[in-house]
Formats: sequence, C-alpha cells, structure tokens
Amino acid sequence: MESTGHKILFFDIGGVLLTNGWGNDSRKLAAKKFDLNYDEVNTLHNYIFNVFEIGNITLDQYLDVVIFNHTREFTREDFKEFMFSCSKELTGLLQFLKEWKKTHNFRIISINNEGKELNDYRIKKFKLHDCFDAFVSSCDVKMRKPDPGIFHLALGIAQAHPSQCYYFDDRIFQVETAKKIGMNAFHHTSYEETRAVLEKVQAD
Repeated sequence: MESTGHKILFFDIGGVLLTNGWGNDSRKLAAKKFDLNYDEVNTLHNYIFNVFEIGNITLDQYLDVVIFNHTREFTREDFKEFMFSCSKELTGLLQFLKEWKKTHNFRIISINNEGKELNDYRIKKFKLHDCFDAFVSSCDVKMRKPDPGIFHLALGIAQAHPSQCYYFDDRIFQVETAKKIGMNAFHHTSYEETRAVLEKVQAD
C-alpha cells in the first residue's frame, strides 16, 4: 500500500490512558477483598483469560470458571462491580489527547486487548469516543496482541502504510511487535515523555 503522507496515531489503552482493566494488581485486590485463594484464581485466570479477551466467551462465562466454581458469600453483581471499579483514568494523557484532537488533524485509533464487557464499559465511562476515531479491540476482532495480525488489521482499517503510523504501548514487547511490521512504535513510560513525542510528530 502506498503512503498518503497522513500521520495516524495508534494507542494501547490499559497502562497508557487508563489503568489495566483486569490486571494482576486488580486480581490481588479482589483476592483480598473477597477472601479468595489468589493462586487458584490466577491459575484459572491464566487458563481462560485469552479466550475471554478475544470475545469467545462472555464475562459471566469467565467468572463461572475463575470465581464462581465454588459457592461464594458474595454475589456475581458485587464482583462485577468491583471489576469495573478497578478501571481508573491515568493522570494527564487522555485529557491531553482529547483537547489535542480538537485542534490537530490526526486520526487516533486504539489497538487494545480487552474483554467485551470491560471494553464497552471503559469506552463509555471514560468517553473514549472523544479521543478515538476507531477501536481495534481484541474482543471484537478475535485476535490479541502480540499477534502481528491485529496490527495488520489496524493498518487495513486505517488504510495506512506502517511508516505513517505512530504506536504507543506501555509493554515493550508489544512495541517491538509493532516495530517489526514497520510502524514507528514508542514505549510509553510517562505522560510527559509521550506528550513530547506527540509534539515532535506534530512538528515534523
């Protein structure tokens, strides 16, 4: 595909704009709050989570395997409410991007791994449509990072050449995957550093 010259930004969401939707820290908090055996929960989570993230099972089916495989003293709704509450906005970058987008002619697209119900909640709760033009989410496209296919799909959706594209992720191995297919990829470590990169991309 020939480059049209327009620059397109791609962002991971968890660990960059928001906290991870259901990461290890959240599972540890859940184990403490709900008096769960963390090792058991984590083993079952690792067994089934990829299937949940590519949208092949629902959140309820995930919870049936990981949490409600025993009789519990708490309800399913209590646990889901806790899961959703673990999503919080990280300071700086999301608000910056929302404002920046109003005055700069960049398309911004997500490439993110997330289960369907969590993904939908986070998009609505944090008004991510104010920032993103499209979402390439694992639950909808049936593949997840680090599969190079999800990056190629994102390029196809954007109708973009890799050299036009700038990708930001907090996980270095995802950055390396994007680099291998020719995208300009950056390891997100702080709001300030990523903002500086964006301002340089804008100026170039």
